[in-house]
Amino acid sequence: MSLSPAPTTATPSPYLAPRLARYAANLKFSDLDPATVHEVCRRLIDSLGCACGAYQADAAQVARRVARKTRGEPGASFLGGSHPSSPELAAFVNGVLFRYLDCNDTYLSLEPAHPSDNFAAVLAAAETAGRGGQDVITAAVLAYEIQCRLCDAASIRARGWDHVTYGAFSTAAAAAKLLGLSVDGILQALNLAGTPNVTLRQTRAGELSEWKGCAFANASRNGVFAASLAAEGLTGPAPIFEGELGFFKQVSGPFELPPLGGEAGSTDFMIKRTSIKFWPAEYHSQSAIHAALELRSQIGDARQIKSLDIFSFDAAVDIIGKDPEKWRPKTRETADHSLPYCTAVALLDGDVTLDSFNSQRLVDPVTLELTAKIRVLRDAALTKRYPKGIPNRLVATLEDGRQFTTENEFPRGHDQNPMTDAEVVVKFRKLAQGLLSPESQDRVLKLCWELPQLQSITDLWREFPPA
Repeated sequence: MSLSPAPTTATPSPYLAPRLARYAANLKFSDLDPATVHEVCRRLIDSLGCACGAYQADAAQVARRVARKTRGEPGASFLGGSHPSSPELAAFVNGVLFRYLDCNDTYLSLEPAHPSDNFAAVLAAAETAGRGGQDVITAAVLAYEIQCRLCDAASIRARGWDHVTYGAFSTAAAAAKLLGLSVDGILQALNLAGTPNVTLRQTRAGELSEWKGCAFANASRNGVFAASLAAEGLTGPAPIFEGELGFFKQVSGPFELPPLGGEAGSTDFMIKRTSIKFWPAEYHSQSAIHAALELRSQIGDARQIKSLDIFSFDAAVDIIGKDPEKWRPKTRETADHSLPYCTAVALLDGDVTLDSFNSQRLVDPVTLELTAKIRVLRDAALTKRYPKGIPNRLVATLEDGRQFTTENEFPRGHDQNPMTDAEVVVKFRKLAQGLLSPESQDRVLKLCWELPQLQSITDLWREFPPA
């Protein structure tokens, strides 16, 4: 792979992709404030915990089997692998592991997203290029910045496209920066990633398949691949956004991006606006789970419930509360994307855990009976409070006629109600239990907290066993 040094200047252009390329090339670790650096460390801990929880998932095993067929020179490591694979396949495997449980972080806007998905591409490209922790942090902040700003700009879900489409741009830019590409090289990576990687929203419609947890991993794979092609001098179609048949015309509609974090000395980096999940379920359900736990403390036995109405906002209804499959999910992917199912489990168990979505629980008659008593109703007033908050209001009517109401807008982990460092560590240890010894957990946590001083990314992988 031939790498080019990244210049710090480029000819100004009215187009968006050249602006993103210049931004990517010029962003430096010294531009980042301590709070932003700390958030990257927290998100990496959270992502690795999510990977531990998904370590033996069938989708992860499939991804590993494919990655084992290839050796990369230079290569990148994947969790559970015994040898480096190609960078793009390593990104795919780790991306599946980070995302599969639907437990990693979230950004809510016109288009919701899970921006820690970008770590898979960042880590693969960093290892391939021999980069250290400061480079990883800078590239992660860059990827968050691009993906989240695009999510602010336009809802592509409304046009039938999946949110991971934006991830092709964010991962390509981050990978290209780590590979040392020039401004023009990063621009070509964006062009090469954006053209072929527009993703159907069918990924998240109806009964959900294993691909739901793999879709962004595929965007990461393609982003790294685009950067690798650009590093060898391949060019891509342009202008990718404004062209006659470009992204604005075909996918998103026209938009403009405001100043990005670090431009003009700003420290308003998007990673600080993202939210860490407290429970392993789709993010719009988190406030309903929180409200359900409060409701449970008031009514006791949830089997007393005669009916339960969930008043919710449009995004939650459209994503996790309208398909009939959500009331009788047959896959864990459908269940963790079901507002009624997640609420029922919280009411019955007083918690939502990985076991809440196993095959036995999906056919549990008590759970299904309570789920069937739930209605999901749109509330225009609640919709107006989104995406700043994710308000869900629960109204339960008991068999004896009593009625109870609870509401939550900022569940634990929301950027308006953030988890503490200690809570992030507890979540990591809970997900890593059974896979990593307490000593290995300690070493992984130490490496993550000391990421700015880390010289080699390969140190991160040594504590994870073969799978």
